[in-house]
Amino acid sequence: MTQPVAYRAAILYSLGDPARVGLDDSFVWHEDGVLVVADGHVQDVGPAPEVLDRLPAGTQVITLENRLITPGFIDTHIHFPQTEMIASYGDQLLDWLNNYTFPEERKFAEPAHAARVAGLFLDELLRNGTTTAMVFGTVHPQAVDAFFTESSRRNTRMIAGKVMMDRHAPDYLLDTPESSYADSKALIERWHKNGRQLYAVTPRFAPTSTAEQLTVAGRLMSEYDDLYMQTHLSENKQEIEWVKSLFPEQKGYLDVYDHFGLLGERSVFAHAVHLEQEESERMGETDSVISFCPTSNLFLGSGLFDLTSAEQHRIRVGLGTDVGAGTSFSMLQTINEAYKIQQLQQQKLHPLKAFYLATLGGAESLRLDDRLGNLQPGKEADFLVIDLHATPLMKARIQNAQTLFEKLFVLMMLGDDRAIAETHVYGECRHRRDVAN
Repeated sequence: MTQPVAYRAAILYSLGDPARVGLDDSFVWHEDGVLVVADGHVQDVGPAPEVLDRLPAGTQVITLENRLITPGFIDTHIHFPQTEMIASYGDQLLDWLNNYTFPEERKFAEPAHAARVAGLFLDELLRNGTTTAMVFGTVHPQAVDAFFTESSRRNTRMIAGKVMMDRHAPDYLLDTPESSYADSKALIERWHKNGRQLYAVTPRFAPTSTAEQLTVAGRLMSEYDDLYMQTHLSENKQEIEWVKSLFPEQKGYLDVYDHFGLLGERSVFAHAVHLEQEESERMGETDSVISFCPTSNLFLGSGLFDLTSAEQHRIRVGLGTDVGAGTSFSMLQTINEAYKIQQLQQQKLHPLKAFYLATLGGAESLRLDDRLGNLQPGKEADFLVIDLHATPLMKARIQNAQTLFEKLFVLMMLGDDRAIAETHVYGECRHRRDVAN
């Protein structure tokens, strides 16, 4: 057993969804707290006087002034091959895919390119405080191998998969039902539950997969325990009409996935901006998951996600940056935009709900809340040290704040990667901000 290390600072973490358990019972807050970490796990946490009193003699105590310790952020939808095409101008979804995304993803046939971008991507996540993510690869199995290799080196908990895509894309990005099954199966055998790595069956979205390919996606899900499935759903109205024309025998977009056995507790559907009532009901019934991607939905002009409706249908919801249509790796910036989307619908996003979505809500969405998402003893020690005085404006505004809720709201409105002083992965510091920057 390694020697424990204790970190003394303000500490905040979620216990549950404020919409379900109530605001007052949804969080733990220690204005002066201590987090004790050993062997990659949280050993103890609580008010400083109590924890310090029971620490073994000689335990190293690191005091962090004007800092807030939180769990690591969890991103439930992001594309690592789109890292270097983020901020591509001027198109909505379908044109954006054809004009920017597909040409960029072609480069990932080259393993060296994939490894370089995967390293950049993972380091950028850590710089922004994200310690777990659900990640799209490309159609190339070698690119997914490169990604998992880089993630293993950092010991980050990642869920990723090879894109399955056998139509309606350039020839250089197409696979077949048979090759997508074989390649995915080989990657599952190599990487699923290998260390902290997990695998997601990944049909890009219904229009780019034939019925035969969606059938083999469902077959993979039935052949392995605890696999994930990730895809896109009802992001754009033009996309929805296209799906209906391609699958006229199904009742709608969600029913396509349902027909092929792709709904369930580890199935994560990005966007779901334009769900019909029956689709929301079906997602709740099957315990399927929505990844809410605010910056992407605004950037592509896709629409406004109805979080209140998802809550009413008891659908689990996580947050996704959706880089590269999303415009930031920062979960702080993502909850900033999520707040504004709710405002546009005359709804509110309380800061405690926002931080829940970025941490424990993501873990619950990914069925990882037994291991991740808050700082209770026994959980894996993925945590952040947030600098509440990261910029002169943040410092001034925080000092003018009267309550915890107000301080959190300032952080979610003004915070970005500069606020992430340290990112710890499985108890090891994997990013420390250069204060000169």
